[in-house]
Amino acid sequence: MVDTSGTAHWVDSYPPGVPADLPVRDTSLVAAWRRRVAADPHAKAVAYFDGALSATELDELSDAFAAALQGRGVGAGDRIGIQMQNIPQYVICFLALWKLGAIAVLLNPMYKERELRHLIEDSGARGIVAEDQFHDTSVQASEGTAVEWIITTSGLEYQTRNDPRVFRSTEPGPASPDGDMVELIRAHRGRTPEEYATGLQDVALLTYTSGTTGPPKGAMNTHGNVLAVAAGCAAWMGVEPGDAVLAVAPLFHITGAVIDSATPLLHDATLVFVNRTDPAVVIDAFAEHSVTCTTGSITVFNALYQVPDADPQAFASVKTLFSGGAPIPPATVESFRERFGHYIHNIYGMTESTSAVIAVPPGTEAPVDPASGSLAIGLPMPNLTVRVVDADGRALPVGEQGELEMSGPQIVPGYWNNPEATARTMPEGKLRTGDVAVLDEDGWVYIVDRLKDQINASGYKVWPREVEDVLYEHPAVYEAAVVGQPDPYRGETVVAYVSVRAGRTVTEEELIDFTKQRLAAYKYPRIVHVIDDLPKTQTGKIRRRALRDDLTKG
Repeated sequence: MVDTSGTAHWVDSYPPGVPADLPVRDTSLVAAWRRRVAADPHAKAVAYFDGALSATELDELSDAFAAALQGRGVGAGDRIGIQMQNIPQYVICFLALWKLGAIAVLLNPMYKERELRHLIEDSGARGIVAEDQFHDTSVQASEGTAVEWIITTSGLEYQTRNDPRVFRSTEPGPASPDGDMVELIRAHRGRTPEEYATGLQDVALLTYTSGTTGPPKGAMNTHGNVLAVAAGCAAWMGVEPGDAVLAVAPLFHITGAVIDSATPLLHDATLVFVNRTDPAVVIDAFAEHSVTCTTGSITVFNALYQVPDADPQAFASVKTLFSGGAPIPPATVESFRERFGHYIHNIYGMTESTSAVIAVPPGTEAPVDPASGSLAIGLPMPNLTVRVVDADGRALPVGEQGELEMSGPQIVPGYWNNPEATARTMPEGKLRTGDVAVLDEDGWVYIVDRLKDQINASGYKVWPREVEDVLYEHPAVYEAAVVGQPDPYRGETVVAYVSVRAGRTVTEEELIDFTKQRLAAYKYPRIVHVIDDLPKTQTGKIRRRALRDDLTKG
């Protein structure tokens, strides 16, 4: 629900048939999965290039792997790391661990030894299931930790196409001395584990924050959290039996794990994998598997737009496209629609909200906030309560900027072994997002910017988003990021970094003049850097902090 201190008409804009309150039907993710298998045992659950697994096959594979892990002593509450690209073994691990009452620790496969070690030590993981190409890094990062074994697997499994755009070799890497996942499954095929009676409050995923404001913290996404979000997303996006959902967001990130993975798995749809994201391969997958829905970062959609010979017909089966992770510039949405015929709907969530909780309804275009120029991120989805609050936690009236606060069954109970951070970020169970937002009288939520990214130029507040949105209106600009540079006279100077679209050229002076004509004098960037590529997180978010740190050092 939206706390607006007045009459809220937001439910009137919901997709047809979606109620304001959506009860969780099952007692755990395992129970929900069992219900899906029983409903249509032979339906395709996973597609991976030319390979496919039915619901029954996936259930049997995860049973076998659960039996293998149980033989190694894995049980309720144990933390097991998963370090892979988007391949079928990821969801086999999910289901196997949940059947045992164990917790999946999502490990970024791009992390180096030092980054990985923090997650392994903090979680107390006792084992890791890693893709073979990441084995050595896992071994190095695990030395001296609680990790007892590392099982490996190959991305070549469960398909035979071996697309050279994705696979650098047609030969799998050497298996870990501790065992190969697929071989263990074969050895235990036909066995079923002794299942743990998992409940809604049990932790299903330990998902680490990006660490932009300190060391990464492990959000405890429970079975109840994941079920609430998956149910909400399935209803909102209209996921139906026989649909195909493309896992374009990495599964080590909460968006990939819940929206692109758990949602189709639990709602009789096909989960389509393409391994690591190659834009041309992704477009081919849309056409080959008749993809109906996907959720990815705006960086992914920008990359698809850049594929020179991309055929709009590849998107013929698409019902809805969603983008999360960062607000979408209105100009980017319009450019994509002009070329491919599909509107990209905003969707918003956090690791601590177990992914998507606010979204633009399918078939609806997000309004633009007249004051900030921000595109609305959507309406609160079922079961969510939102408020915009001041620094003391007091609710602000409609139209005023403040911090976005959220509460509901989607919000995690806290951070792993970190009660101080839990109390600070989730006082009384209400999530303080750190995002500056505006709420209108109809329940639309607008994210103005991150609190910590605000620029103070000569005493005036400048939100990077507003400047970036103007830069995106320039036809040559591909990506943009705006930060504040320390300035002895003005406090901070507005500085922009941009990359340019293929085949286009633009000078820094042209971009400064372009923004000067469209923004107040204190807002437009005094300095513009045109660079080849902007720094990003592994999930595609532009790292303003990295740019700001470089300016501070330089």
